[in-house]
Amino acid sequence: MESLSCLVLRPAAPTRLFAPRIPQMAASCSAAFLSSFAFLSPVDYQFPRTTAKLALNPTKASASTVSTTPSTTTTVTSTATACTKKVLVPIGFGTEEMEAVILVDVLRRAGAEVTVASVEPQLEIQASGGTRLVADTAISTCSDHVFDLVALPGGMPGSVRLRDCEILKKITSKQAEEKRLYGGISTAPAVALLPWGLLRRKRTTCHPAFFDKLPTFYAVKSNLQVSGELTTSQGPGTSFMFALALVEQLFGESLAKEIGELLFMHSDDGKPRMEEFNKVDWAVSHTPHVLVPVANGSEEIEVVTIVDILRRAKVDVVVASVEKSVTVLASQGVKFIADKLIGDAAESVYDLIILPGGVAGTERLRKSRILKKLLKEQDAAGRIYGAVCSSPTVLSKHGLLKGKKATAHPHAITELANAVDGHKVVIDGKLITSRGLATVLDFALAIVSKFFGHARARSVAEGLVFEYPRSLKI
Repeated sequence: MESLSCLVLRPAAPTRLFAPRIPQMAASCSAAFLSSFAFLSPVDYQFPRTTAKLALNPTKASASTVSTTPSTTTTVTSTATACTKKVLVPIGFGTEEMEAVILVDVLRRAGAEVTVASVEPQLEIQASGGTRLVADTAISTCSDHVFDLVALPGGMPGSVRLRDCEILKKITSKQAEEKRLYGGISTAPAVALLPWGLLRRKRTTCHPAFFDKLPTFYAVKSNLQVSGELTTSQGPGTSFMFALALVEQLFGESLAKEIGELLFMHSDDGKPRMEEFNKVDWAVSHTPHVLVPVANGSEEIEVVTIVDILRRAKVDVVVASVEKSVTVLASQGVKFIADKLIGDAAESVYDLIILPGGVAGTERLRKSRILKKLLKEQDAAGRIYGAVCSSPTVLSKHGLLKGKKATAHPHAITELANAVDGHKVVIDGKLITSRGLATVLDFALAIVSKFFGHARARSVAEGLVFEYPRSLKI
């Protein structure tokens, strides 16, 4: 079964949740595979072991992943097709786009058959940060289906819209009654699962701003909590952790660890998150104007995360397609619609141009003559530009990395002359690069810090429930 989700990216300023950062605390159940990831201590999280162990080999994308051209990161699936897991991700007006897209992307990489279902009368919804998502189907078509997992993204008023959907309530309640997996992130546990009576005697976490809504005895101040069939997590900044926990429960620890490594969630031998060379001031006297060019095959996690975080910081972001249409099919089958065509976007001047990754998308960005001209003009004018994942190779081939230090996806870093390996983010003057995927949270927050200072970046990180480094070297 093929499924597509469609995103329409708009420059609307987001309305977001901001709350004090809650320190990571040990979840009552967690698995050893997460102990190798940089944001966790070795004893913080342990998941219950699954009874089945799968023989895992890298293969082509599962049927749920639209086969266009491969992304930089391999989709890993079980060789036993009979083990395909069916997952429901419901969305509504005000759903948090990072949480929804990361969930869908990571689960599809693991080989799950993911259905994105709208709880609204129409398939198209506007997410909490101004992104428009178009679901695969209406929730009414899912009522007779059996899912291995029902996972609710958060966001406001998205969680209220999910809560008020009677069909979704029945589907999720039946899921819990029949002891199948279900979960929620951010506001979803407190706003939707709690009123449905699905948190009874379950240790639960949620977004810090809604923590006081949870039953006191069972509330747990942790980034991730697994309690029987229920998995909960805190916010956009913990979405990768949440998605991997669900992968582990669906497919086993080995696959979850492999996916985590492919997403760059593993530790980097104690190296700092970011390295900066030739430090210069990026501050501008106006609202920063940022261009994010996209193409068929661009990596959706990177596009949505960068755009979402920058808009949270009140940056004016324009997403421009280098294709003949504003409609773009991303690397893991997510479909989105850019704000403009690159030709129209080229009429403006930008403080920063950021290239997302994805192998096929990177190649199509490289072939765009208009984008090449924009990048050359950006460099000549002394303005800022950057790239993540495989797209630093575009800058290299256009001669824009001469004498500059940069990083990239491990598969692409060998093509860079002055590569800096091991760091998630590298800044050299007015150039910023990143390894991509999970590291784009650090990448986007580094941009916010350079434009506005650490206070703004820390405030955005708190709303994300993402631990902002105390020092640029951490």
